[in-house]
Amino acid sequence: MGVAHEEAIKQFRSLMEEVDEALKNTFKNIHQGYPTETLERFLKARDWNVAKSHKMLVDCLQWRIQNQIDNILSKPIIPIDLYRAVRDSQLVGLSGYSKEGHPVIAVGVGLSTFDKASVHYYVQSHIQMNEYRDRVVLPSATKKYGRHISTCLKILDMTGLKLSALNQVKLLSAISTIDDLNYPEKTETYYIVNAPYVFAACWKVVKPLLQERTRKKVQVLQGCGRDELLKIMDYESLPHFCRKEGSGSSKHRGNGNSDDCFSLDHAYHQQLYNYIKQQALLMKPAALIKQGSVHVDVPEPGPEGAKIAKTIENELHRFENQNGLANSLNGLKVITE
Repeated sequence: MGVAHEEAIKQFRSLMEEVDEALKNTFKNIHQGYPTETLERFLKARDWNVAKSHKMLVDCLQWRIQNQIDNILSKPIIPIDLYRAVRDSQLVGLSGYSKEGHPVIAVGVGLSTFDKASVHYYVQSHIQMNEYRDRVVLPSATKKYGRHISTCLKILDMTGLKLSALNQVKLLSAISTIDDLNYPEKTETYYIVNAPYVFAACWKVVKPLLQERTRKKVQVLQGCGRDELLKIMDYESLPHFCRKEGSGSSKHRGNGNSDDCFSLDHAYHQQLYNYIKQQALLMKPAALIKQGSVHVDVPEPGPEGAKIAKTIENELHRFENQNGLANSLNGLKVITE
């Protein structure tokens, strides 16, 4: 690390000593014993500008307090049938670890429908997975591999990506804005697999809009990406949709498949759900758990995020018109309440 970067961290640290006690307490849940590395993440996200990084972190800490993010891991989505419906329509899971110890997070971008529950549940579930990753998964990986591990790898499965993805642009940009503002620099690399033509068309126009830092993290792999991914992880850690050519996530969907890392029956989701239920009992052992989603304030995307969402929308519309699929979007809506 250069002298300028060390100086920036020093300045940032002294600014953080000035914040009030409530902000310091929630900061502990973010840094998990590694405050310097956490300050560095926020500095990277703001190109090492101390004032902007400080504002970003303080805004993040205030968002955590206002939305009780520190307690979100004690708020299960119940009943379990509702949670299963969320898991079946928001396809994400932990499939294993890379050889270097990074958690491998699989995301079924193309086949996630987000149509089985209100938007609030999807946002709640997403934040719970972020918090569980940061407070449980990464600290245990750090312990196991004997070095600080603070980032994960993401494998994005584009199988089934259709024009109906237009309906999800709003929700997906809300989720990605939460990540950008409150969980910066948590992903080492994004691997895109099983990408159809519609993805290639969108990627071409979105790529130039991304910050160079983000662009460098994205790798589009051939087919299901198995051979490339096996260089950095064992077969057991490959998501189910990468295990053989032509095996998109659709081939493995369905209840009761414990190999499918998106399924509630997968070991990771069982551990996560049981953890949240146990935390709920610790919080209020005698009280009945109130049903209903946690409402989290979703920040508006910044100018860059809004521009990317609009570009994807325009590109999908253009693609749709070229292909004469004008009716394919009728009647498809994301439920907002």
